[in-house]
Amino acid sequence: MGGFFGTVSEKPCVSDLFYGTDYQSHLGTRRGGLATYSEECGFLRSIHNLENKYFRSCFEDELDKFQGNSGIGVISDQDAQPMLMNSHLGRFALVTVSKINNMEQLAEQLLQENMHLSEFSSGRINPTELVSLLIIKGKDFVDGIENVFRNIKGSCSMLLLTENGIIAARDTWGRTPIVVGKKDGAMAVTSESSAFPNLDYETTHFLGPGEIVRIHADRMETLRKPNKRMQICSFLWVYYGFPTSEYEGRNVEDVRNECGRKMGKEDTTEVDYACGIPDSGVGMAVGYAEGHGCPYARAIAKYTPTWPRSFTPSNQERRRLVAKMKLIPNQSILKGRKMLFCDDSIVRGTQLRDNVKDLFTLGAKEVHMRIACPPLIYSCPFVAFTASKSDLELITRRIIKDFEGDDSKNLEDYVKTDSPKYNKMVEEIRRQLGLTSLKFSKLETLIEAIGLRKEDVCTHCFDGSSFHTLEEDNMD
Repeated sequence: MGGFFGTVSEKPCVSDLFYGTDYQSHLGTRRGGLATYSEECGFLRSIHNLENKYFRSCFEDELDKFQGNSGIGVISDQDAQPMLMNSHLGRFALVTVSKINNMEQLAEQLLQENMHLSEFSSGRINPTELVSLLIIKGKDFVDGIENVFRNIKGSCSMLLLTENGIIAARDTWGRTPIVVGKKDGAMAVTSESSAFPNLDYETTHFLGPGEIVRIHADRMETLRKPNKRMQICSFLWVYYGFPTSEYEGRNVEDVRNECGRKMGKEDTTEVDYACGIPDSGVGMAVGYAEGHGCPYARAIAKYTPTWPRSFTPSNQERRRLVAKMKLIPNQSILKGRKMLFCDDSIVRGTQLRDNVKDLFTLGAKEVHMRIACPPLIYSCPFVAFTASKSDLELITRRIIKDFEGDDSKNLEDYVKTDSPKYNKMVEEIRRQLGLTSLKFSKLETLIEAIGLRKEDVCTHCFDGSSFHTLEEDNMD
């Protein structure tokens, strides 16, 4: 995944840019980058590896080198960005939040057109560089961004720092958000509205799907109107959104509370305490306790001084180590009690199985689990929210393969809540994880909690549905 922040101000912007970008740290762990523009110094850029350091510690000592009243920053799980380009459109810096499924095909096409791509030691194509080359094929920036929309399969939102303000473009289906904020003498644009309050920005606009705007210090101009149809990722509210952020006017913590409250109200299981798995399960657990009429307790606490929230590492052994070390159970609350835990999702199940075993070892009488979303049946082709590279990394698909002999057989039957195959799958997940009981949120419950129309929310990973195919056009 990833998140970005950009600002244009009447005065030097580096402080707002630095802290605004830092507030995207929960969205990515691999690379961080900043770029500023001034008429005197032109474009200045810095990129750092964040895999072993925090964003702040990488950039604090070099902030004085950045000059200018406009800048963009990004924290990402992709390769190095921002990219700096000089073209017939002018000079610009570019950051993206994207998942491009046809990168190899697009790269081959660009090479055949006598364009070039940088060679990186990682051996991978840099998605942001690829997007920049698609942009410069346009007759202007809007035409170039629309060229990106037409050609990529997946999703791509972006910020362009130009010599005349910042251009923001939201993915054509609105998979990922872009929010605009304003204060006296400055405007900003970001992936997470939680970046605004402490910097004194007030949210003024949520970009629509495919919308393109340009911000200046005192105004925003629309360069392309939004598309009529949207498919915003439901996992924004379930998993990777920060609790104080809002998307489409719906606060993340409110949605998590409401989802938990609805589940708690319907649940008849007798428990002593409801607890949240930090971080994203906490809001749901507070709601569940209210709806169920049981106390909320912090039976597991996250050791925040050295284990900030991060995405799942790709290495299996490191995943297990991280899962164990960052969460500390409270034995005095657990011992002899019927405990119910709320969490955002179950992907592989490996970490949860180990955690459940530890909870029983520490004296819990019962361990029940309630999940904020339906079972993950399909991997996501639109947003990179997990490190999974195969459907078989999902615990659901491995179980379906055991049942059916083929992990892709009869998936529609496993999607239907309370169908015989669904119930059999959930029971097997419960058994493998060693839980006393396990329930997933119904899709209808999640959509009601989000508060948008079902057709405006992407639920592909739960039910395989999508309002469009990958190739369908949404361009007006």
